[in-house]
Formats: sequence, C-alpha cells, structure tokens
Amino acid sequence: MSTTTHNDTANRCYNKNMKKAHTILSHLINQPQFRFLKQQACYQKYIKLLGSKYQKAIAFVYIKNETLFVAVTHPGFKMELNYNRDLLKSVLTQLTSHDNECEMMKADKVVVFHSKYHPVAKVVDDITTVPYYHERAHSDFKIETEDEALKEKFEDIQKVIECNQ
Repeated sequence: MSTTTHNDTANRCYNKNMKKAHTILSHLINQPQFRFLKQQACYQKYIKLLGSKYQKAIAFVYIKNETLFVAVTHPGFKMELNYNRDLLKSVLTQLTSHDNECEMMKADKVVVFHSKYHPVAKVVDDITTVPYYHERAHSDFKIETEDEALKEKFEDIQKVIECNQ
C-alpha cells in the first residue's frame, strides 16, 4: 500500500467537522436528564480536594436535604472524620464558591457513616510466580525406599522440580 492511498483512507475516516469527545460529553452533562453525571463529577472533585489520606478513607459521598453524607470504608476512619467535620465542611464551601458547576452542593451538616457497600475496583493479582533462577535439580532420580509415606514425599518433590523447570 502506498503512502498516498494510506493517507486517503485516513482522511476518509476523519472529518474535520466532527465534534471532539470532550465537546460531546460536556453537552450531554448539561442536559437535564443527565444531571446526576454532573453531580457525580462534583462529588469526585470534592473527594480529590481532600488529602490522599482522606481519599483512601472515603468510599463515596452524596448530598441530600442540605446534608453531606460521607461513607467511609472502615469504622476507624469514621472517628477521624468525625473529628474533622469542620475541614470537610470548609472544603465543600470552597468548592461551591469557586466552581460554578458545583453550586448545587451546598450543605449545612456533615454526617459520617461506615458503609460496607463501596465501589472499589478489586484488582486480581496474578499469583503465579516466576523463579529468578534456573532449577539446578533434576526430577529424574530413582526413589529407593520401601516406606510408602516417604515415597509419596519424594514423588511430590519430583513434581515440584518439574514445575520449576
């Protein structure tokens, strides 16, 4: 395929009059039926304004009847955030005063509660390990014992050596 035909194909797929994804998403967020998306974005902004220590502690937040509800992932965090209610309220006040999109997030009270239901993306770790050395043992040894229990142990060792090679 020559360079000119490749560029022609690329130009046919891209239209200069097409809107960018950011423009489309901002238009959708401003629609009344998607108002909750704007609220969720403001909730995420609020959590990010708090320190990293509090970001790990908070599962989610929401505002209802001019009350900020803060769900925490552990009861120990509940005690700490109860002591820092003034901080939570002041950060919320600053967010609503500086960000016009988050004006609806006004709250007079702060309620902190422990929630066992929190949206945490669970990362599945790959448990398989790769040895950092080459196995020097060989599994082709002869088992010369009459004891059945000992013979089974040696067979298990042979299987482990085979797996590591």
